[in-house]
Amino acid sequence: MDRFWLLTWTTYGTWLPGDRRGSVANVPDKDGNRHRHNRVGTPYAQSQPRLIKHVEQTLTQEAVWLTVVHAQAVVDQVQETSRIRQWKLCAAAVMSNHVHVVLGVPGDPDPEKLLGDLKAYATRRLNQFRRRRWWTDSGSRRKLPNRSAVNAAVRYVASQRGCLALYVDEAFARDAGIESGLNE
Repeated sequence: MDRFWLLTWTTYGTWLPGDRRGSVANVPDKDGNRHRHNRVGTPYAQSQPRLIKHVEQTLTQEAVWLTVVHAQAVVDQVQETSRIRQWKLCAAAVMSNHVHVVLGVPGDPDPEKLLGDLKAYATRRLNQFRRRRWWTDSGSRRKLPNRSAVNAAVRYVASQRGCLALYVDEAFARDAGIESGLNE
């Protein structure tokens, strides 16, 4: 694989811009230039209660909270999409309100396209339960520059609290120093 990515996206309405937990957003600097805070070590956007209130008023449906059944369907679909596209799925974790995927890809495709494909196919799989808007727009796309960064991302994904469904490739788990048997 030529490139590795840590891709993250959230369910609709559960982690709004301006959230007190922080969010990845385009944030203006002191000169008014906007910078996206999605690199390791950069701060999240600060809490903005007025922004949250405004966004809440624009929601078109209730927030989406995934169940264990939904989460397993997402992991299964991410595995299938990766296999069909000949990507290397290193790890995937689905929590009630967000998804993390560590993915290796040939060449250098646009990470927004990778993210969009994973979300689109997961949506199709989830629509068997109920047709709705499942995800927020876009998501975080962090390029992993070397094997050490890939191993750290795999460990991060494998250690998610509140994980409803998890997949970790055995070889990547070994390289990352994670005990075997995670996918059982």
